[in-house]
Amino acid sequence: MQQILEDIKKYNNIVITRHTGPDPDALCSQFALRKIIKLNFPNKEVLAVGMASSKFKYLPRLDSPKNINGGLLIVLDTPDKKRVDIKSIEEFDKSIKIDHHPFYEKICDYEYIDDKASSACEIVLDFAYTYDLIMDEEVASLLFMGIVSDTNRFLYSTTAKTYALIAKLLYDYDIDTKELYNNVFLRPLKEIKLQGYIEQNLTITENGLAYIVLTDEIIKDLGVDVASAGNLINNFNNIEDVYVWVMISEDVKNNMFKFNVRSRGPVINSIAEHYNGGGHKYAAGCRVFKEEDIQTVIKELDEVCMDYKSMIEEV
Repeated sequence: MQQILEDIKKYNNIVITRHTGPDPDALCSQFALRKIIKLNFPNKEVLAVGMASSKFKYLPRLDSPKNINGGLLIVLDTPDKKRVDIKSIEEFDKSIKIDHHPFYEKICDYEYIDDKASSACEIVLDFAYTYDLIMDEEVASLLFMGIVSDTNRFLYSTTAKTYALIAKLLYDYDIDTKELYNNVFLRPLKEIKLQGYIEQNLTITENGLAYIVLTDEIIKDLGVDVASAGNLINNFNNIEDVYVWVMISEDVKNNMFKFNVRSRGPVINSIAEHYNGGGHKYAAGCRVFKEEDIQTVIKELDEVCMDYKSMIEEV
C-alpha cells in the first residue's frame, strides 16, 4: 500500500480502469479512488475510463478518453489481462493492479492482491483509512455500495475487518443507506418474471448441481438481456441440497454461452479457469463457444458436487 501511495504522489497523470462488463464494485471502487486522489492531490489529472453501462445511471460518469501520454495506470478488480477495460497497459510509464480475486496472472508492474478482502471497494477503503486520506460523503457512499453489492448485503466473503471498516465508515459519514440499497437491489419486473421462469425450469442433479440454459429465444421471449440471469444468480443460494448453481445464457452477438456459477462448498474457480473464465473459489464465471461444450462444463461441475457431497456425508 505504501508503494501505491508513493506512486500516486509521483505521477501527475493517473488513469483508473477496471474489468470489462463492470459490476457495482468495479465501478464504485473506480469512482471512489478517482475522488480520493482528487481530494488529496487537487493538482493531478485523474481519469476514470472504460465502457459505460446504462444500467448504473445512479453512479458518477466516466471520463471521456483522451490521448494518454504515459503516466500511472491503476487497474481495479481485474485478475486477468484480457478483461482489462483499456486499449493497452504498455503505453503507461507504470501500472498497478489492486484486486481481491485470487492471483491468476501478472498484468501490471506490481500488484496488490488481498483475496481475503470482500471487494475492491474494501481495499480502497482500507487504503484511505490506513493513510488518513481525505474522503467525503460521496466517496463513503460509493465504497459502502460496492461492498454491499459484492457481499450481497454482507452474506458472502465478509471478515471481521470488513465489518470494522464498514462500522467506522458509518460512524464517520452520513450515508443514505436506504437510497443505496434501492439503487443496487431494485429489479425491473421483467427480471422478476425471469426469476420465476428459472425457478420453474431449473434442473437439479442428484449430486446437488442446479443449472439452466437460457437460449436466445427464451431471453427474447422474456424481454430481458444476456446479463439478466447473472444479475439473479445470488437469489438461488438457499436451496436445500444444492451445492452449486449455474445460470447459462446464450450470447448470440458474441457467439458464446456465458456461465455464472456460485457454490456453497465445492471449489469452482479452477473449472472456470479452464473455460475462458475464473473468479473466486465460490463465485466464478466462464464462457464456451460451442453449444456441445455446455454439457462438458456441467459434467465437471456435477463431479465436484459429487465429491463434495461424499466428503460431507463421510463426516
